[in-house]
Amino acid sequence: MGKKMRALISVSDKTGIVEFAKELHSIGIEIISTGGTYAKLKEENIPAMEISELTGFPECLDGRVKTLHPVVHAGLLARRDKADHMKQLEDLKIETIDFVVVNLYPFKQTILKEDVTREEAVENIDIGGPTMLRSAAKNYQDVAVVVDPRDYEKVLSELKEKKEVSLDTKFYLMQKVFMHTSNYDTMIADYLKKERKDYDLPETLTMTFEKVQDMRYGENPHQKAAFYREVGKKIGSITDAVQLNGKELSFNNINDTNGALELLKEFTEPTIVACKHGNPCGVGSASNILEAWRKAFSADKVSIYGGIVVSNQEITLELAEEMKSVFLEVIVAPSYASDALELLQTKKNLRLLELKDIEVPQDEEAYDFKKVNGGLIVQTIDSKLYNEEELKVVTDRIPTEQEMEDLKFAFRMVKFVKSNGIAVAKNKQSIGIGPGQVNRIWSTIQCMEHAKELIDDKATVGAVLASDAFFPFDDCVEVCHQAGITAIIQPGGSIRDEDSIKKCNEYGIAMVFTGMRHFKH
Repeated sequence: MGKKMRALISVSDKTGIVEFAKELHSIGIEIISTGGTYAKLKEENIPAMEISELTGFPECLDGRVKTLHPVVHAGLLARRDKADHMKQLEDLKIETIDFVVVNLYPFKQTILKEDVTREEAVENIDIGGPTMLRSAAKNYQDVAVVVDPRDYEKVLSELKEKKEVSLDTKFYLMQKVFMHTSNYDTMIADYLKKERKDYDLPETLTMTFEKVQDMRYGENPHQKAAFYREVGKKIGSITDAVQLNGKELSFNNINDTNGALELLKEFTEPTIVACKHGNPCGVGSASNILEAWRKAFSADKVSIYGGIVVSNQEITLELAEEMKSVFLEVIVAPSYASDALELLQTKKNLRLLELKDIEVPQDEEAYDFKKVNGGLIVQTIDSKLYNEEELKVVTDRIPTEQEMEDLKFAFRMVKFVKSNGIAVAKNKQSIGIGPGQVNRIWSTIQCMEHAKELIDDKATVGAVLASDAFFPFDDCVEVCHQAGITAIIQPGGSIRDEDSIKKCNEYGIAMVFTGMRHFKH
């Protein structure tokens, strides 16, 4: 390896560092270290030079300044292939540093602690570490920089086999450094944004996510995919769920389950939501969870096949016995009775997820993203349903108490149906769901046809209907009358609202305007 090589080691995460340092020393690499890492190496009898001995300047300000020194950064940044760089080092009596092994103050672990103070969080913002990493990575041709303990073995194997770290590996390590420091800085910026309660959409958008798992494929087998979680305390979301049984979750499982959970969070009484391909296919609320299941299941026994079922109550043995007879991909619940779990686990491929805080609503200031070619469109999530005081009966007939309950139930459902969305309900049970049509009349007709096909010819008689956006014409009211719908809830706001109101009055149908639209594209 020629001249004596030197490694600067300063790590917060000390996983594997003792073994790695021993190997470096045995190869003949001189070790420079700082603070707690230096103490750890000395404790293990690994020869090391303290950073202050190298710089000739003591650590100061409670360790805030120790590696921020020209001797360190000149030794890292000097290009070995530039004669003038090497001559300057010689004149300044500075030696090169060939390896940097650094990971950063535990900022993430700090902000995830209960009741962490701003002062404590700020104190755990690393300054010297990222600076060294960036200096070393910029000069990747000459310096191998290791930020991830999982790369120790890769570096050692090349040193032992080739007496050097290959340029390709150094380039790989450089990439990891800038991904690591970018992630670190983004966590800090995100924490400060939340600390200031700054809910505006920022001029520049930086976010960071951590990989949970690689996936077998994406929406289709020819697409690559991975699952990432946001950094922070995100209770009540699928990233917080514990899997108790079954194969790993697929891309489509996660997407559909998330949609089902979003709808479930709209309900406080015992409720079951069944979902298929991102749309609800059966929803039921009742005084107990078993009855809620029976409502959701009987609403569409066909579409639930291979679907997702989420419950806001514990899965009991009696409920598990009924669920077991249906082919389901995923069940999510806050808990499972021990005998229920044992029974469901006999289906080895059934994915069982336990989500203790399933009822916790999403953060109202969370973002919703949609990727477009060449860009990203961002909005805050659709966290509202309607303002109770703004509900307005616009017809001569006022809904009965039961109809109003069902109207609110249906409007919760239709909020999560792909637009143009229509939902029909009766007695807190979904009767028909019409998603994703290019015009509203087709969605309305689809609802009625599905209800007749899947339940019976009279299923829609006495039911209510919800629309995610206004009726542009009175044709939907005509279809509702023919199907026996007695009440309608919709946002209102069409220039032809009066046509629909008149048609409702003609047929004795009650209509309520919410004043709040819920497109879902």
